[in-house]
Amino acid sequence: MLYLSRSVLRAMRPVCAAVATLVAASAGHAASDTQRVIVMLKPGTVGAGKAAVAAARGVVKHEIYGMDAIAIEVPTQALPGLMRNPNVEYIEPDEKRFLLALDVPSTGTPYANGQRVPYGISLVQADLFASADLSTRKVCIIDSGYDRSHEDLSRGANVTGEYDSGTGWWYTDENHHGTHVAGTIAALNNAGLGVVGVNANATLKLHIVKVFGADGWAYSSSLATAANKCKAAGANIISMSLGGSRAVKTEQRVFDSLYSGGILSIAAAGNDGTTAMSYPASYSSVVSVAALDENKNWASFSQYNSAVEIAAPGVGVLSTVPMGSGSSSSLKVGGTDYAPGGLDGSPKTSASAALADFGLGGAVVAGSMSGKVCLIQRGTYDFATKVSNCQASGGLGAVIYNNAAGAFGGTLGTTVTGIPSVTASDLEGAAMKNQLGQTATVTVAPTSYAYYDGTSMATPHVSAVAALVWARNLSCTAAQLRSSLNLSAQDLGTSGRDTKYGFGLVQAKAADDRIKSQGCGK
Repeated sequence: MLYLSRSVLRAMRPVCAAVATLVAASAGHAASDTQRVIVMLKPGTVGAGKAAVAAARGVVKHEIYGMDAIAIEVPTQALPGLMRNPNVEYIEPDEKRFLLALDVPSTGTPYANGQRVPYGISLVQADLFASADLSTRKVCIIDSGYDRSHEDLSRGANVTGEYDSGTGWWYTDENHHGTHVAGTIAALNNAGLGVVGVNANATLKLHIVKVFGADGWAYSSSLATAANKCKAAGANIISMSLGGSRAVKTEQRVFDSLYSGGILSIAAAGNDGTTAMSYPASYSSVVSVAALDENKNWASFSQYNSAVEIAAPGVGVLSTVPMGSGSSSSLKVGGTDYAPGGLDGSPKTSASAALADFGLGGAVVAGSMSGKVCLIQRGTYDFATKVSNCQASGGLGAVIYNNAAGAFGGTLGTTVTGIPSVTASDLEGAAMKNQLGQTATVTVAPTSYAYYDGTSMATPHVSAVAALVWARNLSCTAAQLRSSLNLSAQDLGTSGRDTKYGFGLVQAKAADDRIKSQGCGK
């Protein structure tokens, strides 16, 4: 796919120049090459615009809800002629947008016994408002869907959504991302079950717009439609754990309009760990959220730039995933229980056998691990190779221990193995080296909860705090609420606003106290 240069998008040069750039960028390609673009039409001319697209041998791929705009796929050489059509205001690329997670048991106050309380709950001061009534606020989550059957999420009248011809019903989630985001916002305070979200008492209204399928990406035109559908559904806040590298004028128009109309949009700053801008987070009408860890340190993957406005927990965040789609790892050797890390892609099963040293696991040694659990050192070979070689050597399970300080997790990628596998720290590995021959039990079990990392995990913390504070201060406008959240944030990093933390860690009680004492936005 061909895109306008960042400088063109940033400067918003005249559309004719933009189209010239699009055509020039395609030089050297066959005449049959096509591009996906957004066509902004003049008011009331959608019908005529579609006819012009058809005449240019283009295909309408998406009609942007609430705007006289369509996304089309059209031969590159037809773009100049289409631009000259009197019904066309401008043409721009339809950019892609992509999906961009520690806890303690509840003591019974303020959450029920048996609840896991993710560290982010207390960090953002949500536990000080566990019983707050949020029925006046609606958060619209634009993401990959919502598992309506989840044991720890609301269903019924307080949760609504949209059907999309491309991604299907809002209450399915093939990517797992949207359900995780929703859990951070509003996982229920159910005695003995699951986790709690920032708003855990089932009073907050949610509206789900599903733009991502299993592949994890969508176009900016779909995001523009989704945002307008949030408005139509009566949302006060839009939460977007997503982003892309280039600005799109049509998309920006939508968020500018929503903000001026009293809706607060909040988005992830991005996970590249660079100074690059991400959109929609970097539009001035959208709050850009950075990630930090349980010690309030900036997460090294979090993008840092002048648009970053506020920070929230985004490392090792425990939340909901579609029922049974997550995995939980356990490891016992002899009489010692360990705390293993997970290997994504491991089958959910259990194995119990004598622990045996398999070195680096770089080669199959026929029969050498027959009926045993392999203890493997990390390094030299990828995890999938190590586990596959263990299995091919007769192993029933695998434990990969670190060759550097600390614990870790990993993935087997697309490799399919038949034995359960987990990870261990360097110290745990050293201890197990002294337990060779003892019975090791490796278990990977299905669960409906998972730890995720990302600015995607930080964003719903801010969205949920915004809803909480706004519900207690309904006289505030969206702009005033935004200002109050920034002014009351816990300053971190360089004094004052900085590129990594923005104004600092979002604080629910501090914001509420500030508004109560000084007024909205002051």
